[in-house]
Amino acid sequence: MSVDIQWTDADPDTGDKRFVRVERFAGRWAFQVRFRRRENWMTPAVVTRDMWETLLEALERRAPRREGVTDADLATVRKTIAAIKPPPTAE
Repeated sequence: MSVDIQWTDADPDTGDKRFVRVERFAGRWAFQVRFRRRENWMTPAVVTRDMWETLLEALERRAPRREGVTDADLATVRKTIAAIKPPPTAE
């Protein structure tokens, strides 16, 4: 079973509005973005921690309703977020 989640956010480089889509198929998460409704979806150059956190929030909202979200999905996304190192702080 595949899971498809979509939202809008701001591009971290330009600040422009963009559409984000994440699909889980065959156990893999695939992020795609586009800037206009009728453009083709593109794979982003970098999948940011914010994108993973937004995905986790969406999955947590869907989990109680059992909309195709499993405990393994939640665990995988949490593990991925934990593995992303925060950016260095200027001191």
